[in-house]
Amino acid sequence: MRKGRTFVVSGPSGVGKSTVLKALLESRKNLYFSVSATTRDPRPGELDGIHYHFMDVESFRKWIAMDQFLEYAEYVGNFYGTPKKFVDDAMEAGKDVILDIEIQGAIQVCSKRPDTVRIFIAPPSWAELERRLTERGTDSPEKIQKRLLRAKVEFQTAHTYDYFVINDTVENAVGELNAIITAEHCKPQERMEIISGR
Repeated sequence: MRKGRTFVVSGPSGVGKSTVLKALLESRKNLYFSVSATTRDPRPGELDGIHYHFMDVESFRKWIAMDQFLEYAEYVGNFYGTPKKFVDDAMEAGKDVILDIEIQGAIQVCSKRPDTVRIFIAPPSWAELERRLTERGTDSPEKIQKRLLRAKVEFQTAHTYDYFVINDTVENAVGELNAIITAEHCKPQERMEIISGR
């Protein structure tokens, strides 16, 4: 049985990552979407192990000391991180793992696991990104401008990723993500290991 691969997906707020990844997970079997750990309290309706792995601060700090995270960060007084265990278990079971994380987290993951495949999702244009952020109706005009400024900073790191997907439509973006995952499993090393039975 082939071992799974890890795919990091990054992109600016409002680009539609969540929508695209939800459609990808529905279209492709054998995918595991990595659930982050956090020390923040659950919000109404959030379930442990589904939305997040909820942990207390002491336990989270112990996991950091034991190098149990692929990446972690502190944000607004709470810790967030990607536990190694669940990623490794899924890969050993032959599943490909999708990590939806921002650029700094992606750098941490790739420093520990250089074979991680990095995919950057971008909008078809800045005007379209602004339209999507505005239509969400969740942010003030000032906050939208801050998000656009941050998106331009993130965009400057896109060339360091392995693949670049433009989310003009969900269908096209999912098609490209599926093609990337398939292509990664057609690399000679993996195929030769399957044939030789290693």
